[in-house]
Amino acid sequence: MTERDDRWLGEQLDLDAYLAKIGYDGPRTASPDTLRALVRAHTTTIPFENLEILLGRRIPLDLDTLQDKLIRRRRGGYCFENVTLFAAVLERFGFEVRGLSGRVTMGTFGTGAIRPATHALLRVRTPGDDRVWICDVGFGFGPLEPFELVEGRGEFTIGAWRLRLERHARDWVLFQFGRDGWIDRYTFTDNPQFRIDYIVGNHYVSTHPRSPFVTRPFIQRFRPEVHHVLDDLTLITEYPDGTAETRELESAELPKVLVEVFDIDLDEADADLLATAPWRTG
Repeated sequence: MTERDDRWLGEQLDLDAYLAKIGYDGPRTASPDTLRALVRAHTTTIPFENLEILLGRRIPLDLDTLQDKLIRRRRGGYCFENVTLFAAVLERFGFEVRGLSGRVTMGTFGTGAIRPATHALLRVRTPGDDRVWICDVGFGFGPLEPFELVEGRGEFTIGAWRLRLERHARDWVLFQFGRDGWIDRYTFTDNPQFRIDYIVGNHYVSTHPRSPFVTRPFIQRFRPEVHHVLDDLTLITEYPDGTAETRELESAELPKVLVEVFDIDLDEADADLLATAPWRTG
């Protein structure tokens, strides 16, 4: 049977296991309150990580693989993994879900630089409600809750974290306040993306030599009051007021830091391999 690419295959999801993983025990109905609770639980439970690439493995986006990795094991994933899983959850709940793609700019918006559209996020509506919500569970840095897509939104806060949404021609631009002050984090449009589009983007991100994810570990754990980042061997801890702490690690420290800071538990063979810094070879 041919699978329709305009659906997220929520019927294949072990919903009970997913909700237990993220600690959600609220209503299973499609409402704005439910959407906020699901986004908050997902973003603060499942870490962002690219370790499979550095261990020499593919990144499949089928739901069986995603559920095994993100739900049953103490692992995480990057945007295409998180968003594909979360879209299936929302579809199962009865939300109207559209995939979107973003261009990660991180300070380059307005410079003329064109980045590839390698970030996945979701446009979500609740039945009977005209409001449009953007859910971003795959960036590794929140937001903690969905934000409404409206022109003139300007600056807003979700929890203690400050964001700003602007419209420039056909692009929406999301800014975030952090250790470098206000910085554009990505642009996006309302053009729909389907599972096949995410498979194509995922292939680029996980294999292309220009992708930053093939060159070093990039891991994040986002909490309401703190954001932990591991960029190569630099461990960064940042807070909503823009302050941050930085520490350089040795490769041998990685397995312990992954467990204690990021809640990522590798088996012994993978932990030993990662400690040899395989991304630095070749």
